[in-house]
Amino acid sequence: MTTISSVVVEICAPAQFVWDILVDYPHYPQWNPYTVAVATTLEIDSPIDLTLPAPDGSGGTFVNREFIRVVKPPHHLRYDTGDSIPGIFAVRDQWIEERGPARCVYHTSDTFSGEHAGWVIKNNGGWVKKGFDAVAHALKARAELLLQG
Repeated sequence: MTTISSVVVEICAPAQFVWDILVDYPHYPQWNPYTVAVATTLEIDSPIDLTLPAPDGSGGTFVNREFIRVVKPPHHLRYDTGDSIPGIFAVRDQWIEERGPARCVYHTSDTFSGEHAGWVIKNNGGWVKKGFDAVAHALKARAELLLQG
């Protein structure tokens, strides 16, 4: 099993406020550089279709279907690939941890396992990490900007 973890960012905003931004999928195109669109009901075991930019930087996008596994507002969101990709199983966790009434930290990880996990990490691991890092910083910027009103 291989895990790609992004940076941990401290956000000057309440955890619930940050959670609400994290699951406000219609507004992702306004701030999220890595996941440009999302379609989901957030119901456990339901699909989550993530529209991502092409790893080759061509300007294209592709849809990655995963499945919702944990929704615990305002702290934990998990989804995974299920058995949709033969030889690869990926689990993404997103965490928001309270650090006081007006502060929290956000971090995310993607854990790959299966026969082809090494190939995925070798060929796309850097792209995934860069994307996750960009989301963490963009979430911080979005929350702090919206909180200032």
